[in-house]
Amino acid sequence: MVRDDTDGAGGAGGNGGAGGSAGGRVIWEQPFPFHSYHWGLLWRGLRASVPDSVVYRQGETVTGVEGTGTAGAEVRLAGGSVERYDLVVGADGYRSVVRAAVCPESRPHYAGYVCWRGNLDAARLAELGGPADSVPEAVTTVCFPGGTCVVYRIPGPTGPRVNWVLYAPPPRDGQLRFDDPTSFPPGGLTPELARHLAALLDREFPPYWGRALALTDPADTFVQPIYDLEAARTAAGRLLLAGDAASVVRPHNTSGAAKALQDATPPSPTGGAAPGHFEGLLRGYEETRGAAGRELVALARRLGRAQVERTPAWAGMNGSEMEAWWRGQLAGAPGIGGRAMTP
Repeated sequence: MVRDDTDGAGGAGGNGGAGGSAGGRVIWEQPFPFHSYHWGLLWRGLRASVPDSVVYRQGETVTGVEGTGTAGAEVRLAGGSVERYDLVVGADGYRSVVRAAVCPESRPHYAGYVCWRGNLDAARLAELGGPADSVPEAVTTVCFPGGTCVVYRIPGPTGPRVNWVLYAPPPRDGQLRFDDPTSFPPGGLTPELARHLAALLDREFPPYWGRALALTDPADTFVQPIYDLEAARTAAGRLLLAGDAASVVRPHNTSGAAKALQDATPPSPTGGAAPGHFEGLLRGYEETRGAAGRELVALARRLGRAQVERTPAWAGMNGSEMEAWWRGQLAGAPGIGGRAMTP
């Protein structure tokens, strides 16, 4: 479900008009089957599936890695020790230490806007005195000039919660710099950022949705500057990159988990390499997953331009125009991550 704010009653900016809906105008509805998960519960489930034969060490900080040609790789730990392995897989995120060894010239680049995120107890919607079911078992996208916001329910430890993800530029006073990958974690919003978010909700959102998001506690609100990166290589020597270490994709694709799973279950290596032949494995991984990562980065950049950087005139669009616009942005993208996840 996609809404724009032009028929809402408006905030201080006066976007609405007489007789408008507090929830805004519905532009387009489409089927969108999905499942949402609580990350903590998902992690515990995945962790429990790791067999006891696997040594799983928490609390170890890796400060650097180094390939030693075809003989293996070395991992340096914060305590000063060095450990040697046949293969090192760097799944250590967008600030990857392993990537610095594989392709030090590849660094994340700031996209020019941020992602505001938050979640709240779904029961609090009753405080609004309006349609408490306005966040149904579906996904709602609120559109406004220069940004979009996605709102949906997620499971929580004590009951359903409302999760929201809002893309828009940050304050333009020059005090915030995002040259290096960074974020403002939950509870870390500065007063400046909090005021900017409140003004954005009041100015650009339909009244109901602006008030709903404003119910979010500061401790459950954070800001994630948007970056992207195409790694020049995903494998070198006995080092391999996976997940965000291999490619940083803007969240518009909602492809992060799928890509990580696909990276972890690559197809058979090319060139007829036998199982356990590291050179063939790494070559096949680079050919398949490197290309998939680059395709996802390109798609996310296209969607970011369309939904944030160069938003269309949402107010003048109807459902068929919206569908045509969306298909144009996808440009025939075959799917998430380059291939299907099959048993």
